[in-house]
Amino acid sequence: MDTYLYGIDFGTTNSALAIYNETTRKIEHTLLIPSLIYFAEHRNADSSPNFVVGEEAIAAYLAEGMKGRFIKSVKQVLSRPSFTETRIQNRRYNAADLVAIILSELKLRADRLTGQDVRKSVIGRPVHFDDDNASKDSLAQTRLSKAASLAGFEDVRFQFEPIGAAFAYERTLDHKERVLVADLGGGTTDFTYLTLDPQKADYHDRKNDMMATGGIYVGGDSLDAAFMWERGTPYFGKHTQYEATPGKRLTVPKSLFARICSWEQMNFFNGPRIKAELEDYYYFSGKDSKFKNLMTLIEHNLGYSVFQSIEQTKISLSGTDQAAFVYHQLGIDIEENVELMEYESIVAKEVQRIADYLDRFMQERRIAPGEIDSLFLTGGTSQVRSIRQLFQDRFPKTTLNTGDHFRSVATGLAYSGYLFNPA
Repeated sequence: MDTYLYGIDFGTTNSALAIYNETTRKIEHTLLIPSLIYFAEHRNADSSPNFVVGEEAIAAYLAEGMKGRFIKSVKQVLSRPSFTETRIQNRRYNAADLVAIILSELKLRADRLTGQDVRKSVIGRPVHFDDDNASKDSLAQTRLSKAASLAGFEDVRFQFEPIGAAFAYERTLDHKERVLVADLGGGTTDFTYLTLDPQKADYHDRKNDMMATGGIYVGGDSLDAAFMWERGTPYFGKHTQYEATPGKRLTVPKSLFARICSWEQMNFFNGPRIKAELEDYYYFSGKDSKFKNLMTLIEHNLGYSVFQSIEQTKISLSGTDQAAFVYHQLGIDIEENVELMEYESIVAKEVQRIADYLDRFMQERRIAPGEIDSLFLTGGTSQVRSIRQLFQDRFPKTTLNTGDHFRSVATGLAYSGYLFNPA
């Protein structure tokens, strides 16, 4: 009987699973789902949890009038000590519980294809879950391990995500190369510098080929947050003034709007204290219409749909010089054109953080640009034009390659079975 190994790329925006047949030594299938969970407003009739995952989460969210809890970017909370749990449908869920829901869905779909209860997997992780903070990194790793166990995986190894991407790229080569891999995802940007050799694709020990790894906590969500802050929050009352005391007007605290720029915070920005605070500001602002939009955003759980519009603007600007930022929902009306130069100015600070880290990475590891034979970029954020321009500027004489931006990492993780062999 054939045996299988699953390579799993649990991502901030999307999650992928590659099914590797250990008997034939081939990838048989790859699966991709959005990293989304939708909890209906009420539990099932038998009191069991009522939720759906992936594409179905979007459909259910819209069909039920966005009344339940929509969870996105849960990967971002793995390294957050401040997040201990959230209550949904009168049940407590911690970070591992939420991640396990997505991993379980991937496993269920893959097991249907293999006809087996596969419990062996290589799961990807960023080089740093949170900007080289050892304690937060350890917390995230522990939570991810617990989630894998809850999802039914008993024999698990972890691999850096950019190394997974590198192994996928290696299968396309016909000669040895020194490659800088950049995995630009929703939450993090990770780098690996290594030697790839198609003759070694099935070797059990690749440690000596890994020359350097590093990463920074900046990704596509960071770009979307910057855009939301500059172009989105004014529609939700960022400049609203309220009467603090008779005759004295102040501007509503900016911290409220910072929280709607971050998915990891917006997911849990719905407690009674926050709602009461918003109602007070709304009343003392003279019922400002734009501030009312903020209350509608929170009350009706519209965050995902707003960020869908922001992401669509970003995607459009990857191929055109002008795009529309459009959103119409429950009285919230946004419609404006965004020029590429405007967008690049808005996200410039985040792109510069990636550039600065890349420069440090090269300098501290003593990697000369001329030593690199090729670049391999993967992850959805690598399609942003200013990101691609960054690499072209830094390495003008180096070939830039890309693969499947959403499946490359999972495929390479599935090729990492050597991790199960004794050292």
